[in-house]
Amino acid sequence: MIVYPAIDMRNGQVVRLREGDPNRQTVFGDDPVAVAERWLKAGAQWVHMVNLDGAFAGAHDNGTILPRVAAAGLKIQFGGGLRSEADIALAFSRGVTRVVIGTAAVTNPELVRWAIAQYGVDAVCTALDARDGYVTTHGWQEKTTIHVHDLGIQVADMGVRHCLFTDVGLDGSLTGVNFAGTVALARASGLAVIASGGVQSLDDISALKDSGVVAGAVIGMALYEERIDLAAALGVAGGAAC
Repeated sequence: MIVYPAIDMRNGQVVRLREGDPNRQTVFGDDPVAVAERWLKAGAQWVHMVNLDGAFAGAHDNGTILPRVAAAGLKIQFGGGLRSEADIALAFSRGVTRVVIGTAAVTNPELVRWAIAQYGVDAVCTALDARDGYVTTHGWQEKTTIHVHDLGIQVADMGVRHCLFTDVGLDGSLTGVNFAGTVALARASGLAVIASGGVQSLDDISALKDSGVVAGAVIGMALYEERIDLAAALGVAGGAAC
């Protein structure tokens, strides 16, 4: 199972939001590259980077940050406001390994098909972000009537292999990952599901790995508040190699 340390960026700073609420923000630094290098030194091979400016407003200029992180030797899984072919192409040109498509997977599924055809199935991940089981879009600010399992099955039928499942109500809460929901989605859809939201301890990582159906886990707040040691998490997960 792959562990993805998270770097959420807003206005050039490294931040974490509680339940995706832009008004409930904690700043953890002003140098995303330095944070990425910290995770690299701990043994990470992947990093999960999110441009919150893009998620909320559609602006996403990471022209200097992404290439420097890639040059450091990290594989980047990147999302936040990727809603057009140009957005996706720009991300890859800046060194991203895998893009995360969220809102557009609901509003423009042809974009997902295009991205897979253009860059390959392992270079594309869909974000199935949900609150109370129903998909949210536009930086988690809009709740749809689409159940997360239904969208998971739909994107799998489109050829998607990787998906990121975030329980929005738990994100940044440090109350534990939605283990049952993550496993249920993986079994219902057959996708390689990456768990996100609420991860608080090595027990969460161990349980997800032992499920046998979860492909990865994103760790954010627990790393920044030093509740989880990244090297230990990588060890529990079995390493960071894809």
